[in-house]
Amino acid sequence: MPLTHRSTLTQFLIEERRRFPGASGDFNALILDVAIACKAIARAVAFGELGGFLGNHAVDEGGSVNVQGETQKKLDVLSNDVFIRRTEWAGNLAGMASEEMELPYQIPGQFPRGKYLLVFDPLDGSSNIDVNVSVGSIFSVLRVAKEVEISGRDVVEADFLQPGSQQVAAGYALYGPTTMLILTVGDGVNGFTLDPNLGEFMLTHPLIRVPEDTHEFAINASNSRFWEAPVKRYVDECLAGKTGPRGKDFNTRWIASMVAEAHRILMRGGVFMYPRDTKDAAKPGRLRLLYEANPMGFIMEQAGGRASTGETPMMSVQPTSLHQRIGLVFGSKNEVERIERYHAEPAPKESIEPLFTPRSLFRD
Repeated sequence: MPLTHRSTLTQFLIEERRRFPGASGDFNALILDVAIACKAIARAVAFGELGGFLGNHAVDEGGSVNVQGETQKKLDVLSNDVFIRRTEWAGNLAGMASEEMELPYQIPGQFPRGKYLLVFDPLDGSSNIDVNVSVGSIFSVLRVAKEVEISGRDVVEADFLQPGSQQVAAGYALYGPTTMLILTVGDGVNGFTLDPNLGEFMLTHPLIRVPEDTHEFAINASNSRFWEAPVKRYVDECLAGKTGPRGKDFNTRWIASMVAEAHRILMRGGVFMYPRDTKDAAKPGRLRLLYEANPMGFIMEQAGGRASTGETPMMSVQPTSLHQRIGLVFGSKNEVERIERYHAEPAPKESIEPLFTPRSLFRD
């Protein structure tokens, strides 16, 4: 394949750095280390069973259940280790937090410490690995408090409890038919495709924008009996199609891999919903605020979309714990705002319909 005029990720980051003449280069170095980690994980995912990476993590290798109470896959463990080993050494980080680790990760004493915090889900959607569905890695970069940077002390949970609006960068890698890296550094969203010949991420999707309107939505319909009334109202209206209050037909999509769902929405619009429901009253949502909702929310809003709990803008939520769960709705701006409006409005009164209607006797 001949060389093209496309920028590499390194070139892109250098251009971004030129906007800030006083920048040290630590941030660029961190993003490039994250990109190397994603390349390594992409290779492991691509080998699959040939590499011996499929299946659950054996108990004698450290336990088969993570802090979330979820069964760990071998690739979960491998991916978590890759993120740590590729980023801990360079002096850019004060500490890390991962969905797979109960406590913050301390930078080993033999390495210098820096001014950034790295938060990541090393392999989102890993339950799909054995059936060869696209999965990915999600990451977020925060600035550590000046006091921590100066003192060099060990990081604690409270250092990571920053609202999404304080993220310095966020992104995800998608391991699909091609490997892609989607990145925002707070100046729009750009997509890079891994060139397997060069081993470089090349800028292929500059300044991605999410369409404000859509005719697609994604939600796990098996939980419909647990949905809150505003969510049920929204989905029912979409399903009613042209003859319903929305006046147009909608398509439903559900991959059960959030990175894949988010990527589809970035490319062509849509709305993704994993809302709070009544299935487990002890959990105010399914997804993790720091590792999934905040980075995805930042990406969506930088691309002109919107991210919300359904009631509150996601970027304004103040985290209260390292592994906090939350409801998440993101995607095309007008649809997310409609869902927020349904949460804010009083529930509409149900009309009494004749016995025989277009829905026949089989009514809710």
